[in-house]
Amino acid sequence: MQQMRLGIIGLGLMGGSLALSARRIPFINAILGSDHNPKHQKEATELGLIDAIVDVETIKTCDIIILAVPVEGVIELLHRLKDVAAHVTVIDMGSTKEAIIKAVPSEIRRNFVAAHPMTGTENFGPKAAIEGLYDDKAVVLCDLEQSGVHQQETAVRLFSALHMRLHYMHAHEHDRHAAFISHMPHIISYSIANAVLAQEDKENILTLAAGGFRSMSRLAKSSPNMWEDIFRQNSHNVIEAIERFEEELSHMKKALKNGDFSSLHAQMKNANRLQEIFT
Repeated sequence: MQQMRLGIIGLGLMGGSLALSARRIPFINAILGSDHNPKHQKEATELGLIDAIVDVETIKTCDIIILAVPVEGVIELLHRLKDVAAHVTVIDMGSTKEAIIKAVPSEIRRNFVAAHPMTGTENFGPKAAIEGLYDDKAVVLCDLEQSGVHQQETAVRLFSALHMRLHYMHAHEHDRHAAFISHMPHIISYSIANAVLAQEDKENILTLAAGGFRSMSRLAKSSPNMWEDIFRQNSHNVIEAIERFEEELSHMKKALKNGDFSSLHAQMKNANRLQEIFT
């Protein structure tokens, strides 16, 4: 089995967790890391996430390059990787896909694989890395037919070795679905947190906040830098998702104002159906 060197740019939750899990993959014989943040470099080294911290020029010599940085950073890095060798596989793991794919330089379109592992937590930085984060999670590969045959095979081999479930979509389809299932919940969580912070003092929040509030506001801990980029790249889909959410919220608000609790009950009953999908 051909041995490969893995290079990871971005050593936070996603990149760090991938590094930990990649250590159990037999065909990965070295893991090199790069991160613009000196603190992250130090933490990743101390935690043993990678074998060495190197610069982007050295990362270019790896067989597989993972871009685990905010989505605007992915686009910048792709232009710095225009001269990688023909056999190299460059995989981005951003939460949006269409804008990134459109920005891939033509010189390396065959090298490139657009992927979105559907996993993560609200925490960030190397200390947030979790071994097994990718186990039995879905990964969406977008517009894979535009990648080279070797790169397609390498991406499938890597994500299969990470014990992920592979799914295939067009980029525009992925971005619309992600807006409803991932991006909208994050922007709602930020809004819930801000609404409570504007109305309640710290003591009341700590005293009264139970499981429901904690669950709904958990995503508000997510990195603003990362999510600003996601919202910027997928704004038209996120706006549509918010407008659909506002319609549903207005129905419940109207039922409450009118004292129409049978209607409110019916809407809640309908929402219960969502859990049937997960069971």
